[in-house]
Amino acid sequence: MPLIAPSNYEPPTRLWNGHLQTIIPSLFRKVEVSYVRERIETPDDDFLDLDWAFSNDELGMIRAAGRNNELADAEHHSSLIILSHGLEGSSTSQYLAGMVRHLTHNGFDCLAWHYRSCSGELNRQERFYHIGETSDLHYVTQYTISKGYQTIYLMGFSAGGNVTLKYIGEQGKSINPAIKKAVVFSVPLDLMGSARRLEQWDSLVYNYRFSRTLKRKVMQKAALMPSAFPTEAVLKSRSIREFDNVFTAPLNGFRDVTDYYTRSSSLQFIPSIAIPTLIVNAKNDPFLSPECFPGELARELPNVWMEFPGEGGHCGFTSNKGGLNGTSWSEERALAFLTESNSL
Repeated sequence: MPLIAPSNYEPPTRLWNGHLQTIIPSLFRKVEVSYVRERIETPDDDFLDLDWAFSNDELGMIRAAGRNNELADAEHHSSLIILSHGLEGSSTSQYLAGMVRHLTHNGFDCLAWHYRSCSGELNRQERFYHIGETSDLHYVTQYTISKGYQTIYLMGFSAGGNVTLKYIGEQGKSINPAIKKAVVFSVPLDLMGSARRLEQWDSLVYNYRFSRTLKRKVMQKAALMPSAFPTEAVLKSRSIREFDNVFTAPLNGFRDVTDYYTRSSSLQFIPSIAIPTLIVNAKNDPFLSPECFPGELARELPNVWMEFPGEGGHCGFTSNKGGLNGTSWSEERALAFLTESNSL
């Protein structure tokens, strides 16, 4: 499908660069969403926490309780959007909560699922999550299909966008027919390129923030499983890439960080995607390298649209009309793609 150019996104004039467009909404945007939390057990004796938000509260509570027989036939065909958050994010991250608010107001049920250890409680097993792990997303999609949903859309942000693209690419033409479309924003399609971008001087603040959060979580887990983690090496790591080399890669069976990033990057899976998919990456995103803007690839693929606005930052896309706490451009863009038959 064609590269969508030019994009119609224009940021507020006061947010005049990618860093402001990233940081200001992250720190100051306030979005309130009422979730119903559900915990499901995984086959490996762990758990995933799911936060549900419904377009119809009464029907939503019935569905959350698994009482599908109480739903009218037509309601069995209501649509669900499964949202995957970014690195160390959650259902309350402003970019995700804002999307849930907008989509539920427009008739969609939403499920914001948490990666292992991201729901406010450490998971049971040694392993956490990583940016190429798709088995949990598959488990969640199968679970929602068992709830009675027959029309499902997938959405991901940043790391969650990589997981989403990798998953639907792995599934290819064998993807469950209930999964109709996907939309992703601010995706590090090439993980090594993004890791290097985050080590440039103007993005070090993001690198430091994530590294600190990840190391703190490992130390909390190490207190429960003292022999399981290389705490000294973790504490000495100075970047996300170093952390992934000494912790994430070996914990998950990769040789090293290069092997981990190479095998987990979603870019290589995009040609196998068999459902309509929109990828939106801002050119001034301080997390993304040039490899994350494969415009020529977009022109070759039948099911993938790519849109690269000049502005937007990382998971920003604040509207220049509704203010910081209003509906963002990305929320409007996602709704348009999901609801328009031509997907443009």
